[in-house]
Amino acid sequence: MTLLKLQSVSKTFGGLRALRDVSFEVASGEIVGIMGANGAGKTTLFSLIAGNATPSSGEIWFKGRRIDGSRPDQNCRAGIARTFQIVRPFAGLTVLENVMVAVLFGSSRERSRAKAAARAEEILHELGLEERKSQLAGSLTLSGQKRLEIARALATGPQLILLDEVMAGLTATEVNELLTAIRVIKQRRSLTIVIVEHVMQALMRLADRIVVLHHGEKIVEGLPAAIVEDERVIAAYLGSAS
Repeated sequence: MTLLKLQSVSKTFGGLRALRDVSFEVASGEIVGIMGANGAGKTTLFSLIAGNATPSSGEIWFKGRRIDGSRPDQNCRAGIARTFQIVRPFAGLTVLENVMVAVLFGSSRERSRAKAAARAEEILHELGLEERKSQLAGSLTLSGQKRLEIARALATGPQLILLDEVMAGLTATEVNELLTAIRVIKQRRSLTIVIVEHVMQALMRLADRIVVLHHGEKIVEGLPAAIVEDERVIAAYLGSAS
């Protein structure tokens, strides 16, 4: 079943066209990678899906309902969550409190602080942060803050989660650990994932299918093994041979 569908989506900022006629679909339960160099339009794409920005043209559908133009809070409560490249936790709150906020204002609209705390602790356990629940979020390492970013997104109760470079800046060991955690969470919570990642090996290992953007346009999509050998992708990343 198609969960997310983009039809000829474009976005311009003044005279700058960030995305041009991008179309693709994401099936329920799928992991789709978004690949592209800096400036390709990947984060803009996430902002449009999440509702942080509105397409200049085109349509975005989620669970059979058109959502382009919907606010971020509306899309969140409909079942879409996202992380951000630059992590910004509530630094003065504890790790547990950060996740509780997401539970209280997410799709379930939980009103019980006790139930919110219990759900938050469960999510922290899944991401290996339970022992740091009383620690101030601002004191976490980069790896810890990346995990907290995912935990906060999960706490909103999504069906679709948009992961924006959650492995950037991590060591190889930390990347491997996070890959394992994402796979486990995806299975346990029956999630659909769209992931932007510059750590190419991680993207190839995680994604079922990859969409490649170049200068705001989709140039190819397909299985990871085919993508790495595609001449259009090689040219976009390495340049054409003279």
